[in-house]
Amino acid sequence: MSRFAKLACASVMMFVAAIPAASFAAAPDHWVGTWAASPMAAPNEKGVVGTTDATLREIVHVSLGGSTVRVVFTNEFGTDPLTIGAASMALAPKGSEVQSTTALAFHGEASVTIPPGALVLSDPVALNLPALSDVAISLFLPAQTITSITQHSAAYQTNWMVEGNHVADKSLDGASKFGSWRFVKGVEVLASANGGAIVAFGDSITDGAHSTLDTNSRWPDVLAARLHADKKTAGLAVLNEGIGGNRLLHDIAGPSALARFDRDVLGQTGVRYLIVLEGINDIGRTAKPLRPSDPVTTPQILMALEQIIDRAHAHGIKVYGATLTPYHSAKYASADGETMRAAENAFIRSGKFDGVIDFDKATQDPANLLEFLPADDSGDHLHPNDAGYKVMGNSIDLKLFEK
Repeated sequence: MSRFAKLACASVMMFVAAIPAASFAAAPDHWVGTWAASPMAAPNEKGVVGTTDATLREIVHVSLGGSTVRVVFTNEFGTDPLTIGAASMALAPKGSEVQSTTALAFHGEASVTIPPGALVLSDPVALNLPALSDVAISLFLPAQTITSITQHSAAYQTNWMVEGNHVADKSLDGASKFGSWRFVKGVEVLASANGGAIVAFGDSITDGAHSTLDTNSRWPDVLAARLHADKKTAGLAVLNEGIGGNRLLHDIAGPSALARFDRDVLGQTGVRYLIVLEGINDIGRTAKPLRPSDPVTTPQILMALEQIIDRAHAHGIKVYGATLTPYHSAKYASADGETMRAAENAFIRSGKFDGVIDFDKATQDPANLLEFLPADDSGDHLHPNDAGYKVMGNSIDLKLFEK
């Protein structure tokens, strides 16, 4: 090295050493999803919404708390423009009754029209949002043409609809009940530097099928509560992106996992980790197809999982594979299907993922490893009950999220 080069190198090192430690401070506050649901299309053939002016009040259970909040509204599967005439949010301690409502705006305006295939973010609002709290999101839909509803069909949560504009009302007298999340896709909070999100990506077992209504007993809910109780992981949210009946490779109950990956995983804010629990519906419908196109092969399933791993890694997201739970006596179970399930679980345990969450081991009956433990079985031998979901959520090693 020349004398000039040595002097230049020394100067650079002195300059770097002279930079105050504060210059290397952690990243500033950033948006992180605290609740989410995977949208899909639902035909509005019976005029469920749009025929009259109506207010929808939808209850969601957030994971991460915050003091600055915004809401994601969606018309991604709509074929007509969607007009939201007004919207609000509030803490929801009991049913449809809420505390003081906070009006939401869109670029300073009370209303917004969302183009077909699009979504919108509300303006941020100041709201003291506790972790693990229930929040009511109310939206007023003036009468309009709505051919296709963008919704998450199975909320396992009671929501409310009433005629007229009542987004600012604390109670909704005469409201009817419904069980989906319509036009509401996410809630985001402004989090500190260590804040981040875990996406739970899966089918009905992630969505919470057969869990008790209005109790937030899904395994992602159990995980969220455990994360919040541990100081090392309290800055992490859990986003439930499960869809009942969903498949890796076929659009049947919502878009396939591969088709919706960008929307439901990469499109979420602050994602640092991904848990994948998909494939049992591909396996079940291969052995007992409903359509000629249903069957897939084991190599195709493993290819799909590798695609998810590679696409997540390209965005700096760690991916944990969750083994498929027992299904031996389920309606679409078969010996060939069990062979495919064993092959997928072996792949998940093979080291391809950044880590393994062994739901199969956590939920199986020690006396019969192909069956759910009876106390954790909802009765259909495919889905857990509340106790089974708790076992799943409690079986996850929180050290996976300390890295």
